[in-house]
Amino acid sequence: MFAIRLSGEEHHDTRVLPVDVSGVLAGGDEETAELVRTAEGAGEAGAVQVLPRPLRTPAKILLAGVGAGDEAGWRAAGAAVARTAAGDEPLHVMLPDRIAPAAVRGLAEGLWLGGYRFREAPKPPRSGAVTLTTPDPAAYAPSLEAARVTAAATWLARDLTNTPAAVKNPAWFAAQVVTEAATRPGVTVTVRGPEQLAAEGFGGILAVGGGSASPPRLVELAWNPPAASRHVVLVGKGITFDTGGISIKSTDGMKLMKKDMAGAAAIVAATLAAADLNLPVRITGLTPLAENAVSGAAFRPGDVITQWDGATTETTNSDAEGRLVLADVLGYAVAELDPDVVIDLATLTGANSVALGKRTAALYSQDDDLADALKAAGDAAGESMWRLPLPDDYVDYLRSDIADRHSSPAQGGAGSVVAALFLREFLGDRTDRWAHLDMSAPSWAERDDADLTKGATGWGVRTLVRLLDDLSRG
Repeated sequence: MFAIRLSGEEHHDTRVLPVDVSGVLAGGDEETAELVRTAEGAGEAGAVQVLPRPLRTPAKILLAGVGAGDEAGWRAAGAAVARTAAGDEPLHVMLPDRIAPAAVRGLAEGLWLGGYRFREAPKPPRSGAVTLTTPDPAAYAPSLEAARVTAAATWLARDLTNTPAAVKNPAWFAAQVVTEAATRPGVTVTVRGPEQLAAEGFGGILAVGGGSASPPRLVELAWNPPAASRHVVLVGKGITFDTGGISIKSTDGMKLMKKDMAGAAAIVAATLAAADLNLPVRITGLTPLAENAVSGAAFRPGDVITQWDGATTETTNSDAEGRLVLADVLGYAVAELDPDVVIDLATLTGANSVALGKRTAALYSQDDDLADALKAAGDAAGESMWRLPLPDDYVDYLRSDIADRHSSPAQGGAGSVVAALFLREFLGDRTDRWAHLDMSAPSWAERDDADLTKGATGWGVRTLVRLLDDLSRG
């Protein structure tokens, strides 16, 4: 990540002048202010206008629109500036005298997130330092640090998700978590391999991963600070590649399936970010990792699988595999870890995109307070979600003639809702302290868009960091 620093002094680098939607300009002279008054749309969030100034200092000015001046507007401005400026071009951003700390956080997050490029891509990330000038740099240092940690975690989740599946098998992913955790005091990792998974009864993970030459793993990542008063369990679906198994996907349906572990990437990154920020909340991150492959050892439509909690699941669609690995881990979490809150993130269904489009996750929870807290954290972070219902009468769709429940019933439709209801069955007495985010659609961007770059978005990291911060204070 390139450097962003706060300073009380002006510099001669390329100058960035924020402009709000009413045309109010920060740090500009009268000549520049007149240009703003005559320009159309200069203050719209994410708009950038380049003003060359030959033989003058600075030689170039960027007018950056911050919209209404809220955190989202500043984030959009930062991302647009990061894309407009040359990769090694030092920038000097003139901040208004009485800017809110949240605006500085938004600006810095936008600069870092908009400047992201996957390490294997030919276009390198911008490397030029950015200086934010304000009369009181110390007042904004906490906001800048929160932005730095959050952006670094989002970069990590994007990197993990963008990594090709030829590299990213379950063992590789587990090794990345171990490496990241080793640099953070107080963070511990346990990795279960196939033998231990079999001994402990994780039947869903073993079934889904059984068809691959790369055996499954379960990673348990823990942050347990001494002052913690709450225990949050985060669960992330970690299918490192999804062929659909015997119920094989089409070629087009398989193209982006390296992203089917984006939920696991998000909860790992958020847990590490909580440790970096030293948040006083206990977190256990659980990532069931498997490659859903096609072979003679793959599980079949019509198989009955015994989950971790002893319940049996009939599955007639091996492409509905994510809920099987999550069911194991949710049952384990509520029985063994005594959580106050359980939140799972999963690229679970295509129905998420059908219902809510490409930018919005589906939120499910019976806990109004938890749902509201997640929604508020997502709004602040710039990650959209919409709450959908958990109708009890739809549970009938899960009935099976030969097992305790059916994971992929053909009748009823409502694919995202029914998948959420299936997961709820494994929460025991914690159903009122659980939330599920079906984030298949917003986990990937087809093009650069505001703070998103083409490819993996790291969706969920920013929301979880904000939520964990809020929970640590409450």
